[in-house]
Amino acid sequence: MLNALWETEGLQAVGIVVLVCASLKLLHLLGLINFSEDSVEDELELSAVRHRPEGLEQLEALTRFNRKELQILYRGFKNECPSGVVNEDTFKVIYSQFFPQGDASMYAHFLFNAFDTDKDGSVSFEDFVMGLSILLRGSVQEKLNWAFNLYDINKDGHITKEEMLDIMKAIYDMMGKCTYPLLKDDTPRQHVEIFFQKMDKNKDGVVTIDEFIDCCQNDENIMRSMQLFENVI
Repeated sequence: MLNALWETEGLQAVGIVVLVCASLKLLHLLGLINFSEDSVEDELELSAVRHRPEGLEQLEALTRFNRKELQILYRGFKNECPSGVVNEDTFKVIYSQFFPQGDASMYAHFLFNAFDTDKDGSVSFEDFVMGLSILLRGSVQEKLNWAFNLYDINKDGHITKEEMLDIMKAIYDMMGKCTYPLLKDDTPRQHVEIFFQKMDKNKDGVVTIDEFIDCCQNDENIMRSMQLFENVI
């Protein structure tokens, strides 16, 4: 299955799929893929944690999760992360458990940086649900903006060929050993070369967010991959 994706849709589509899958891995870890019907308290439990989240009303306004969903998300988050925040090492541990056959450390690093919007070295509950809301329930434009931010490693507003290659290599290191037949070492670079030429419309050596969004929106494979996990929760 994964091999078919590599061959027919290319690394660009796989990158989007893995991005959404990664958020689902976090949900699975927290036991939140399926919401139960158990009763929940009216407010978030604010026990003695290092980070206290914003109130429910504010998070409801900022995300596409309702009050009950936020309550359950927070309970699972706090249960796994008693301090109220997740650091990069925790991200790496999570993905090493789900991808034991490969090295997920670099992809976890890039994903952590994308979730850590205020760049304080930790992912709070607010960071978590804001990113999750976009990935699972955001508009196409919002999802592509989030994906662009992931690929834009140095956050200068452009994606270089090397940045795209770094992300794709990280995906290959994490998942590539699962493919059959095994991918060649130069496969990520070959795919990046083809796709970068397609994205870089003005041939200036970098991809802007407008070029990225325009190219993705006109790629049926990418649009289809982005719809795979809609309404998961």
